[in-house]
Amino acid sequence: MKPLLRSFVAIALLGGLAYSCEKDDDLWDWMIPETEDTATTGQVAGYVFHPAVVAATPQNISQLKVPEGFRVAPFATNLGKPRILVTSPAGHLYFSDREAGTVTLLHDADGNGAAEVKTVVANIRQAHGLAIHNGNMYIAAVRELYRAPINPDGSLGTATLLRNDLPDAGQHPNRTLAFGPDGRMYLSIGSTCNACAEPNPLNATMVVADADGNNMQVLAKGLRNTIGFGWQPQTGELWAMDHGIDWLGDNDQKEELNLLKQGGIYGWPYIYGEGKYNPQPRPQGDTTYQQYLSLTTLPTLLYDAHAAPMQMAFYGGTSFPADFQGDAFVAMRGSWNRSQPVGYKVVRVNFENGKPTAIQDFLTGFLVNNNRSVFGRPVGVAVHPDGSLLVSDDTGGVIYRVSRQ
Repeated sequence: MKPLLRSFVAIALLGGLAYSCEKDDDLWDWMIPETEDTATTGQVAGYVFHPAVVAATPQNISQLKVPEGFRVAPFATNLGKPRILVTSPAGHLYFSDREAGTVTLLHDADGNGAAEVKTVVANIRQAHGLAIHNGNMYIAAVRELYRAPINPDGSLGTATLLRNDLPDAGQHPNRTLAFGPDGRMYLSIGSTCNACAEPNPLNATMVVADADGNNMQVLAKGLRNTIGFGWQPQTGELWAMDHGIDWLGDNDQKEELNLLKQGGIYGWPYIYGEGKYNPQPRPQGDTTYQQYLSLTTLPTLLYDAHAAPMQMAFYGGTSFPADFQGDAFVAMRGSWNRSQPVGYKVVRVNFENGKPTAIQDFLTGFLVNNNRSVFGRPVGVAVHPDGSLLVSDDTGGVIYRVSRQ
């Protein structure tokens, strides 16, 4: 893309010609020069389409599809708006509900594949991110980070405030966190906007801190909104799914699977995809697009634009086939900024020798009525100690369990 753009820029500078092309059924008419010495122009067709919301009835749920040899069934229903999931070694499942400001415990005491126990264990305004580490539950809200001890029955003790100075949320309030193989805390802090130069250096980053929240520093930046991330079991490498920029058309910006490393720059808001230039905003100061591109680590894999990747979980259970070991599951909540819906499913990221090779459907069928309606939008994914996969839906208020038949 970059050499092509440079060529068109040179033509425009010499002959005053415009560059236009049709790409992926979107209307493009862009000329993006390296610097502000030449005018930047662009046109792209943008759409809004929200599928109608219908109930998660038994008939609709029966239309869900999983690969042969698997089955899917509700684990718990009537849950409000469950978001992030985390499981404990004891088999307790917790989910956050950001709108309600709660963390809830679910437990399948008799092992029949459905939860009988449902208890609110924490009330924290805008609670979202959850992680378990050394017998404690960590809870991330927009600006606050809490830690609470987990009691033997799965309930939580009194939550202690660790920090209350995380950046303001803006467009992306959904903080997520996890603990790495190094025992440190990793916290994703999204951007405040669709595409802008952030005044706060902590926005649009992945940060890392000690387990008590101290010594926080930026691990990687240029990440618009990285909700789902985790460590590949074979390599210990940190992989993450980032949300693409809106209003670039039906097929841009694609969602990105990135390998995150210390000091990495991942392009947002100036560079996206395979090295494309975002026409607005431009790189600041005297920096050219080419210079910023040279600093950018490009994604390893791309996925459907606007699919909205949410939580990610690597599979380390024993009940799925052996070739699932080390693969990742990602919840795709679904699009709104395109003419035809994409996402609304859970996908499997295939890894071979520790490296991602493909993304394929795993749990589908939430779109009904010829893709005009939806009864569920997946958000959370977690692997239960029994090896099943649990999936939260914050629209129908259901947590699903995918297991072997």
